[in-house]
Amino acid sequence: MSDIIGNIRKELLLNANEKAKLSAERYFIGGIKLYGVITPDVNRISKSYFQLIEDKSKPNIFSLCDELWKSGFIEESIVACHWAYNIHKQYLPDDLNIFDKWVKSYLTNWASCDTLCNHAVGTFVEMYPEYLTSLKEWAKSENRWVKRASAVSLIIPARRGKFLNEIFDIADILHSDKDDMVQKGYGWMLKAASQAHQKEVFDYVMKRKSTMPRTSLRYAIEKMSPELKAQIMLK
Repeated sequence: MSDIIGNIRKELLLNANEKAKLSAERYFIGGIKLYGVITPDVNRISKSYFQLIEDKSKPNIFSLCDELWKSGFIEESIVACHWAYNIHKQYLPDDLNIFDKWVKSYLTNWASCDTLCNHAVGTFVEMYPEYLTSLKEWAKSENRWVKRASAVSLIIPARRGKFLNEIFDIADILHSDKDDMVQKGYGWMLKAASQAHQKEVFDYVMKRKSTMPRTSLRYAIEKMSPELKAQIMLK
């Protein structure tokens, strides 16, 4: 094991808080491994130890990230997400294989999913939009976190007005999903898209409001005017 990984684990243990751990265990449903370190401390540890890494080449950073992911601890996964994004200027097309592995093998909660996908994966597909088709394949998965990843990877591009057709394609695939984590994920994606394309998202939701899960619908229209919301919510 890398010395830096060992030192991060010691630092996380030193900053662990039983109250924070119990609170997070209530917040994250379903067997999450936690040290119990609050988010600002995780972010501080992530930043300070990244600065200590002498070899910031992509192969080395991705190897360290893999070690962190394998532990199963949510705090270590967040560090891995940050580090993977820190080297985004080194991304190449075949890095999709790494992200695909992490998404399908290691995601077990919304925090790790959203941190990885909002930043590293979202940046990757902005750099290489030809791989948006892979997100559509993720949307067809049986795994709730892979499905959520397909949507939340497009949150930041959506806010910038990008990939509207692909956003609607993914929302169509996820439309009737019964999982609330998936419903919230694609509703959030539509909400982000509405910031640049309000009319298009409004029209999209209006056509599907009778069949769209209420959770997805409410997320999607959150940024719209009261008048538009009233039209959508009218039976």
